[in-house]
Amino acid sequence: MEDKVLMAHGSGGKLSHELVKRCFVSKLNNEWLARMDDSAVLEAEGRLAFTTDSYVVTPIFFPGGDIGKLAVCGTVNDLSMSGAIPQYISLAFIIEEGLDICELERIVESIQSTAQEAGVSIVTGDTKVVQRGKADKLFVNTAGIGRIAPDVNVSGSNAKPGDAVILSGTIGDHGMTIMTQREGLRFSGDLASDCAPLNGLVAEMLKVCPDIHCMRDPTRGGVATTLNEIASQSRVGIIVEDAAVPVRPPVAAMCELLGLDPLYIANEGKLLAFMPSDRADALLEVMHHHKYGKDAAIIGRATAEHATRVTLRTRLGTSRILAMLSGDILPRIC
Repeated sequence: MEDKVLMAHGSGGKLSHELVKRCFVSKLNNEWLARMDDSAVLEAEGRLAFTTDSYVVTPIFFPGGDIGKLAVCGTVNDLSMSGAIPQYISLAFIIEEGLDICELERIVESIQSTAQEAGVSIVTGDTKVVQRGKADKLFVNTAGIGRIAPDVNVSGSNAKPGDAVILSGTIGDHGMTIMTQREGLRFSGDLASDCAPLNGLVAEMLKVCPDIHCMRDPTRGGVATTLNEIASQSRVGIIVEDAAVPVRPPVAAMCELLGLDPLYIANEGKLLAFMPSDRADALLEVMHHHKYGKDAAIIGRATAEHATRVTLRTRLGTSRILAMLSGDILPRIC
């Protein structure tokens, strides 16, 4: 077996089969993959959530995660934001010729451990190899399927005036970690991506508050952009209290130094939730007992006034419009 991926590994012949067996089947094996069919035959009932995404992050390894963990978490979290219980994921790899096979194996091992934590099965997949310079080491595409309980109705269009807005934890960790790794920046204080599967946290939230109206994970564009999306979909105004938004000191310091706003920085292990305000305290207590919700906070509320507008109430007592991100602070963040 070669130490690096060759174009021949994408030919469909002997080397292709060796790569699939060594790097994928041996690490992700389950009853669906073991059949080695062209598609997985699955059983499901009731309402289903279905999502797809692609991952092109650079670098492919970073503190707190890698492109494999990111792919599983991103897919699991997208399903969870619909109130679904994630069950099945597909993975497709576009591999650049010359990638170290040991790096590929390390990524697949990360995928398996993250899938185990999230309780999902990798049921089908594909590999393609492209010439050097055509894929920047590795791109990953996913699709995911989850089951939605009959009493759950979560959507970006369901936020209501009077709803409390809860953020599950500190913001900006992922984006700032990627930036420091990519640009070779060095700051005091530990920085690591918040990349995490949130389905366990969501399950606990829905137990105590099955009438959560809306959930979203604020990835590209950060919290500010995600809140603008929800405000537009639900036709509500949203008021955010700047002092209530949790930000880790190293992230806050770096953003201040670089002239960036943490509210626009990408996250990969946080969620926003809208629910009736009289349920917010009980929900917050449950979240604080979960490892991915220990820093959760009520950061604002939805209003009937100024529909589709997001307003930030600053620490000085003034207000300013929190607009949707224009442009791209840091491309290829996920």
